[in-house]
Amino acid sequence: MCRAVLTIYTRLMPVSTPRAIALGLLAGTVGGLFGVGGGIIVVPGLVLWLMFSQHHASGTSVATIVASAGAALISFAIDGSVDWRAAVLVTVGAAVGAAIGTRILHLIPAKVLTRAFSVLLLVAALRMAIS
Repeated sequence: MCRAVLTIYTRLMPVSTPRAIALGLLAGTVGGLFGVGGGIIVVPGLVLWLMFSQHHASGTSVATIVASAGAALISFAIDGSVDWRAAVLVTVGAAVGAAIGTRILHLIPAKVLTRAFSVLLLVAALRMAIS
C-alpha cells in the first residue's frame, strides 16, 4: 500500500527531494524560533524555488502544518509556554476560517492570490519592523 501511495504521489507533482527537505528544514527552524506559521516560508519556497502554482503551494503548505506544529507544540508544552485556553479558542476560529478560505481559494486567480499573499507578508513585516 505504501508503494502505491508513493507512486501516486510522485506522478502528481514531481518534486526535487533535496530541495523539498531543505525547504522543510528552513520552515521548521524558522517556525520553531519565532513561532510563526511555516506558510510564511513554505508558500514562497514552493512557488519560487520548487515552481508550484500558488494554489498547489497553499494546499501543500497546509498539509505540512500538522507535522511541524505538532513537533513544535511538544517542545513548547514541555517548557510550559502554551496558553491552552487561548490555543483552543484560536484553533476554533482558525478551523472555521480555514474552511471558509479553502472554499473561496479556487475562485481567486493565481496572480491575484500571489499578490494578496505578498501584500500580507509585506504589511506583517512592516508592522513588526516598526514595533
